[in-house]
Amino acid sequence: MSGDHKQNLQRLSWSGLLISLGIIFGDIGTSPLYVFKAIFNKGEIQEIMIYGGLSCIFWTLTLQTTIKYVIITLNADNKGEGGILSLYSLVRKKAKWLIIPAIIGGSTLLADGMITPAITISSAVEGIAIKNPGFPTIPVVVLIISLLFVIQRFGTNIVGRVFGPLMFIWFSTIGILGFSYLHHSPEIWKALNPYYAYELLANYPNAWFIIGAIFLCTTGAEALYSDMGHCGKANIRISWIFVKLMLIFNYFGQGAWLLEHVGTQMGEINPFYAIMPDWFIIWGVTIATIAAIIASQAMISGSFTLIAEAVRLNIWPKVAIRYPSDHKGQIYVPSVNLILYLGCMLIILIFRESSNMEAAYGLAINLTFIMTTILMTVFMIRKRINPFLIGLFATVYTIIELAFLVGNISKIAHGGWLTLLLALTLFVVMYSWYGARKIKNSFVKFINIRDYFPILSELSEDKTVPLFSSHLVYLTSANNINEVEAKITYSIINKKPKRADVYWLVHVDVMDNPHTREYKVTQLIPGKLIRIDFHLGFREEQKISLLFRKVVEDMVKKGEIDITSNYETLKKHNIPGDFNFVVLEKVFSKTHFLKWNEKIILEIYKILKKFSLSEEKGFGLDSSFVTLERVPLTIPNTEEVKLTRL
Repeated sequence: MSGDHKQNLQRLSWSGLLISLGIIFGDIGTSPLYVFKAIFNKGEIQEIMIYGGLSCIFWTLTLQTTIKYVIITLNADNKGEGGILSLYSLVRKKAKWLIIPAIIGGSTLLADGMITPAITISSAVEGIAIKNPGFPTIPVVVLIISLLFVIQRFGTNIVGRVFGPLMFIWFSTIGILGFSYLHHSPEIWKALNPYYAYELLANYPNAWFIIGAIFLCTTGAEALYSDMGHCGKANIRISWIFVKLMLIFNYFGQGAWLLEHVGTQMGEINPFYAIMPDWFIIWGVTIATIAAIIASQAMISGSFTLIAEAVRLNIWPKVAIRYPSDHKGQIYVPSVNLILYLGCMLIILIFRESSNMEAAYGLAINLTFIMTTILMTVFMIRKRINPFLIGLFATVYTIIELAFLVGNISKIAHGGWLTLLLALTLFVVMYSWYGARKIKNSFVKFINIRDYFPILSELSEDKTVPLFSSHLVYLTSANNINEVEAKITYSIINKKPKRADVYWLVHVDVMDNPHTREYKVTQLIPGKLIRIDFHLGFREEQKISLLFRKVVEDMVKKGEIDITSNYETLKKHNIPGDFNFVVLEKVFSKTHFLKWNEKIILEIYKILKKFSLSEEKGFGLDSSFVTLERVPLTIPNTEEVKLTRL
């Protein structure tokens, strides 16, 4: 993304405000559809629950969403980008253990991506049953969600342009509906007093279960941070003022309706639809369904971005990532699209109605909140902020989020087990991929490349060795320019000696910045051995084949290298030589010497490897120019072998 365009996004503008309404606030903006329904859980409408619940909702939105995310966390922007993995990239050099909260946060956020479409679209469509009690809502929900996942492959850029205006209509509608009902019970404004929240939590017998339901009002807060790169923090902060006001009006309007019905059973009634005039219900359901689709789309897009970052940071298997449109940041990950769709269908199959899904919702995202708090605390320490303020932030939000967690844990038996199971599966995938790479890297032996300068120079000129390729390119993981993996020199010199006119070493360094695209060229042996170091941001596509070709073209233009073939016929006609990439795939021949947990990680890694892209596809290499060599990471020791010679 160009610097100018990035600056435009960060500036306050009408278009930026509209984009933030369409992309950022979908999840949190559709929460009035199900929060009160979850609090009362079809039971009796009681005054203490109305005032206490409303007070909790108001102060949760204030402390959790406004102060923690909108005011504090948005400051942790990584060159304009946000999200838990962007935050991890800012602090990862501080401590190795930070990978754990990053992976937990990423896996729970993905699990949330599975349940958001199911619960929001179900809650919206179930409004039809008010006028038509026998209406089959489940097939409609399945159809809408299926269509939503099908259109992902074509890109959602065109749809994205109308998201902002549609969400403006949604927020205006829910705000006006709530505000217009307030005159029925104006005393509802007493709920702004935090005493009512305290009274509910201290005296109500099922307070912990209610805390889990109240948490649903802030589940979309993480999306505010994750999607910051799309429209900038200034636009998010200003548009949040409007969004929060409309949400408060709607929640208090629902509270006013509930006060009129104290002592009755909630049953199947949804106060969100109850405050609508009869003639408006069909319009209300339509607008709610559109808003639910937009909220789901934002969650799906966020999941694609999260996985693309995880692949670059080596905490997710290399998977195909497509770019369906020219729109910056528009990506499509087919495998993740399928995983999310199957997760959604599983949730609908098991829970069927939104009231049952409410029990499963919130637990996973609660864990994401806690992980963000941990990473933010480390970020604040790194920024040398006043220790008192760091302590205050860490203490307040640890207490609040652990209280919510206790409330959400009470949901495990009622359906929370499913989201935990989904999050745990995703965690195992992420941690195994990351762990296996660490184990493999611990066995990689590096040598000083300078010791091999004489032999490489001579081999390049030795006509008795058949020419393997004019240009031979190896990918190296050595950070030090004077080092290289022992396997590379073994491949060139020992394993069928490979003569080439020029040997190239290509190293990719994934930077903590999201959109860096830089490179450095080092002529180790001028014209014979050249190393290229790419510095790519964690959101940049690693098309090594294309990037390498661009670098070579630039070097040819500057006269730094001559790539004309040394075959006499081809040289006479100025035809460039051929390029061949050699990809060394590291494999374990024996694992008996590893610890039991390392063996488990490697077994899971082997399974994941079957579903991931090959090394050459992962680096965007053209397979017709690639030679794949499998190299053992561990050589069996012959000293252990007992043999008797006859």
